[in-house]
Amino acid sequence: MQKNSKVPAHIAFIMDGNGRWAKERFLPRTAGHREGAKRIKEIIKAARDLGVKVVTFFAFSNENWGRSKTEINVLFHILNSFLEREVKELDKNNIRFMVIGRDEPIPVSLQKKIARAQDKTRDNSAITVVLALNYGARQEIVDAAKNLAKDALSGKISPEDLDEKVFSKYLYTAGIPDPDLLIRTSGEARISNFLLWQLSYAEFYFTKVYWPDFNKEELLKAVEEYQGRSRRFGKVGVA
Repeated sequence: MQKNSKVPAHIAFIMDGNGRWAKERFLPRTAGHREGAKRIKEIIKAARDLGVKVVTFFAFSNENWGRSKTEINVLFHILNSFLEREVKELDKNNIRFMVIGRDEPIPVSLQKKIARAQDKTRDNSAITVVLALNYGARQEIVDAAKNLAKDALSGKISPEDLDEKVFSKYLYTAGIPDPDLLIRTSGEARISNFLLWQLSYAEFYFTKVYWPDFNKEELLKAVEEYQGRSRRFGKVGVA
């Protein structure tokens, strides 16, 4: 990795390939999810050590409710176990935990655990860990538009005051800087309804490595490639 080169402040992850990782090992898909969950803790630590300030993981989309009941139950069991085991550790290490997405139809008991975890860690500052749960970017933009319309009808905001900065305050990610780098594992090269607004100027990094095999070394590769790119934000680069 290049020394004295800028590290992305916010890295977003589409954790893809758990099922294929398991299939190649003649294991059930759920085994891939369990192994993939282990990588999250490793990547959080590695990102924090690099100086990254925010990491966002696409954990469960609103389209994922179409998966088998068994697989959904396992995914939520993994999250439940994470909240029970790791929140104290996150707090001890000055790590803030957040969840973005709609609450319903996430089980109420899990919603309460998420709320407690967010409240317990809200003042931590070493790194912010964001979990996109029951999340869809189009859904997020529609929800933002609805809430903005309500405020406009009640006189809290004037249509003339609306700009990108104001609209961003209505998104689930209000107060979180946009990602500098998106990493998607497993060889797929699409963003799958993830952070459509926020990824407008992000750099994309696609790797064939499945998420359960994505470790610190793979993260360093992605960051090193990011450091070699020229981010112009629509402007002309320097020759």
